[in-house]
Parts: sequence; structure tokens; C-alpha cells
Amino acid sequence: MNDSPLEIERKFLIAYPSLSWLGQQPGVRKVEIEQTYLTSDASSSRRVRLWREAEEMHCFRSIKRSLSDRTRIEEEKEISFDEYGILLCEADPARRPVRKTRWCLPWDGHLLEIDIYPFWSRQAVLECELEHEEEAFTIPPELTVLREVTADRRYLNSVLARMSEEELAELEIAAAESEG
Repeated sequence: MNDSPLEIERKFLIAYPSLSWLGQQPGVRKVEIEQTYLTSDASSSRRVRLWREAEEMHCFRSIKRSLSDRTRIEEEKEISFDEYGILLCEADPARRPVRKTRWCLPWDGHLLEIDIYPFWSRQAVLECELEHEEEAFTIPPELTVLREVTADRRYLNSVLARMSEEELAELEIAAAESEG
């Protein structure tokens, strides 16, 4: 988790990665995440997140405001399980919780976050947080980048949370067809 109020990241759609390769990488962490979007105004996105890693569980509350496609103001705070339960009462009824497995992969001086979603079997999303918008970074050759989706709002978790199972499947098929 980043303590900076600015979240600067780039996001890529990648082919479904080899989980055995990921699991063998030095320093890699595997985290199960469930995030629930809360009601909010149009200028921000509020969510709570349950974060499970090995035997540990943590809860977080986040508020994000977009500055550009790559940069957001992010206020994130660890909260108690009681606070998490109370905030769940403010869940946005138009969105379902987003569940994913996140692989946190240290790579060439950066932390790559690879999100594996249960509704996709051919693709995943890779994010890399940066110090500034134009910062260079590398992606392991074992990961196949399909395309950059930083500016494609369809790949925001807050948007995925609004999609039906059919729309999520169509998004995966469309990505495969555009690459094939």
C-alpha cells in the first residue's frame, strides 16, 4: 500500500499469466481482494476493501478523485473490521463487489500488480505505480501485453463492478478478437 496521496499508474491488459511462473518469482506476494464500492458523488469514488494475505486480513477505506488518465488523488486508510461492516451498509446498489487475486511482483525497481479476475480466463490486468506520469519501467518478457488500457475506463474496477456477467464476457471476447 502506498502512503502518497497521489496515485500515478499505468494499466495494461495482458494475456492470462502463468501462475506457476508468478509463484516462483522472488518477493512475489499473492493477495485475495474483495472491494465494495460505496455510494458517492460523481467527482469521486469511495470503496472499502477486504485484503487477505496468507493468514492475515486487513480492511481499508479509499476515496479516489481523478486528475488525469494516469493520476488520481487517493486517500486510503486501514480501518477496523467493525468500521468495514458499518461502511458496507453504504454499498452502491448499482455495483457488485469486485473479487480478484492480486499478484504483487517486484520487478526492476517497481512493483507490478497483476489482477486475476474470476470472470476472465484469457486475460488479466497489470498495473504499475509510478513516481511521475512519464516514468519508464519494464514488464517481464514472460508476460504478454495485449495493449495499454490506462485511458480505457472499461477496465476501471469501479466500472467492472457495474457490468453484468454477459458484459464482462463480451469485454474479454472483444479484447481477444482485437488481438487475434
